[in-house]
Amino acid sequence: MVGAVKLTVLGSNGASPAPGNPASGYLVEALGATLWMDAGPGTFMELAKVVEPSQLDAVVLSHTHVDHCADLLGLFAYLAYAGVTADAIPVFAPVGTKDHFAAFARADEGHVFHDVLAFTEVGPGDEVSVGGFEMVFGQAIHPVPALVTRIEADGAVLAYSGDTGPGGDLITLATGASLLLCEASMLGLRDERTYGHHLTAQEAGEIAAIAGVFELVITHMRANWDVARSLDEASAAFAGPVGYAEPGSVWNLQPSERA
Repeated sequence: MVGAVKLTVLGSNGASPAPGNPASGYLVEALGATLWMDAGPGTFMELAKVVEPSQLDAVVLSHTHVDHCADLLGLFAYLAYAGVTADAIPVFAPVGTKDHFAAFARADEGHVFHDVLAFTEVGPGDEVSVGGFEMVFGQAIHPVPALVTRIEADGAVLAYSGDTGPGGDLITLATGASLLLCEASMLGLRDERTYGHHLTAQEAGEIAAIAGVFELVITHMRANWDVARSLDEASAAFAGPVGYAEPGSVWNLQPSERA
């Protein structure tokens, strides 16, 4: 069944790209509009297999760790130097992102970088409308400025954790979502030694249950991770459908009655 929102996984590996699985990156489509959500290494080429990159309506970055954003430079080079003609593509990202990328590209005032990418820095509580999408951003718990995101279009709701530890705004923004795309970077139970800026698979399931989402998709596992165990631990905490963000997989989201 064709849904109101289509989610395509471009890559889902945590920390770095791996053979057969780029790092974090997703294509979100609805009402003829397209969003590139996170731009981890390897995802630009996967994106280009599905859509013409110059026709994107926007890019949304959860934070500036390399595994979530590095391929924005690929988009920049394509738009600036590959002979395509396009308006500047909006980029919605946490505070400091524009300066971070401009410095790497050595893009001083008047550089073509500023002609092809139009940055808007957003923070928790900000709301943005673009191409039929309504987006709300919230706080993620991470060592750098980072966001969780709620995207709604045509009645369907996608919530995305980015990278986050327990707390922040993820439960609030995921409430009633058609699908929660949630990092599950760790296995087992949390104790005092567990890293505080990522989630376990069980915690992803607990968040999905508390938020009352329809479906949970776990992502951001390392290449050598036991995906089956991650799915089992998430499913033990969440009674609804639980899937894994396999590269190339597609979800068609239906309108959420609780949105």
